[in-house]
Amino acid sequence: MSEIALQSVLTCPHCQHTAEETMPTDACLFFYKCPQCQTLLRPKAGDCCVFCSYGSVKCPPVQMQRQTG
Repeated sequence: MSEIALQSVLTCPHCQHTAEETMPTDACLFFYKCPQCQTLLRPKAGDCCVFCSYGSVKCPPVQMQRQTG
C-alpha cells in the first residue's frame, strides 16, 4: 500500500491561480474560495469534493478507496 497524500495543489478554473492546500483526512471539502479572484469553487458533477475536481491529487477518502478496491 502506498502512503496517502495530504497535500494537493488546487487550480482555480477561472483565474488559473494555484495554491497548495492540506486536505482533511476525515471529510470532503465541498467549497473553496480562490484566494486571488474570490470565486467560490464547488465540486464538478460526479466528484465528491473540490480536490477531486480541481486538485493535483484526489482527496484521502478516494485515495483509500482506490487502494482497497
